[in-house]
Amino acid sequence: MTRRFWLAPAFTVLAGAGFLATNSEAQPDTFKKIANGVWFREGDLKGKGHCNNIVIEMKNYLIVVDANFPSGAEAALRDIRKVSKKPVKYVFDSHHHGDHAYGNPVWAKAGATTLAYIGVAEEMKRYEPKRWLEAAKEREDVRKLKLPSAMPPAQTFDKSPFVLKDGSRVVEFHFFGWAHTRGDGFVYLPNEKILCTGDAVTNGPYNFTGDGNVSNWPSVVTKAAALDIQRVLPGHGPPGGREVLTGEIDFMTQLRKNVQREMAAGKTLTDLVTLKDGQAVATRLNLPSAVDNWVGEFLPTQVKDTFEELSTGKPHGDLPH
Repeated sequence: MTRRFWLAPAFTVLAGAGFLATNSEAQPDTFKKIANGVWFREGDLKGKGHCNNIVIEMKNYLIVVDANFPSGAEAALRDIRKVSKKPVKYVFDSHHHGDHAYGNPVWAKAGATTLAYIGVAEEMKRYEPKRWLEAAKEREDVRKLKLPSAMPPAQTFDKSPFVLKDGSRVVEFHFFGWAHTRGDGFVYLPNEKILCTGDAVTNGPYNFTGDGNVSNWPSVVTKAAALDIQRVLPGHGPPGGREVLTGEIDFMTQLRKNVQREMAAGKTLTDLVTLKDGQAVATRLNLPSAVDNWVGEFLPTQVKDTFEELSTGKPHGDLPH
């Protein structure tokens, strides 16, 4: 397997064929029209560590959801030029992880303003420049920028929702709480009933819990699901409908519930997971088949993170790592 820093450079993720085969609908590097003036670009996670991008057309400009890694930003820009000549005015960082925010310098150079919930900038202060420098050791696209640290969003908001509208479309930027990270942002198009979720919701076995709040995660997605939604555009995996939200809620709920049950029965961390050099490499915990779409090679680490969160009474993102 090849080592890929696709979520946060401080955490080495193994992204091999076995991991990705659980989601056979994935079509990396495709640019798909979702609605009039809304396009979805599925990032090449396996080969390049890229996240998904969403492009939203306004009257005189474009909004892009997620900056991606630098190479992902460049690829998205090339595809955007095939469908619109309008300038990219805003790029929204759904959270601070490298595959969603390290492309900020590329978009800034192209003339766009990077935008995020204030928690994204605060997370960058917490974790950078360490993760940026670690990513630069692994990734040429980060290294070639020759920057000392990640570029934070140029504009932030602290009251939700933050709204952009120009007479042709309304775009809402929401924060519902701490799930995947402290700064998780959602983008909602009320007229089109489309929700862009970042990594607070994935369509496949891509949930990263290292910076997360597992106990609060279902509540955050439930708040997002209260919106009038027909299409869900996740941070990783293909587009879907409301079933992606309910599946995410069920997976995170079952993860916590089953770990908690085993702990109540007296099971220790090493009873539940096999550790190698401090990393979880296998687990003896099984989850219900109803959430199989979200179960993959991350499960041992998800179980470990959940166990540590429950045993300390703190969100895993508050634990030293």
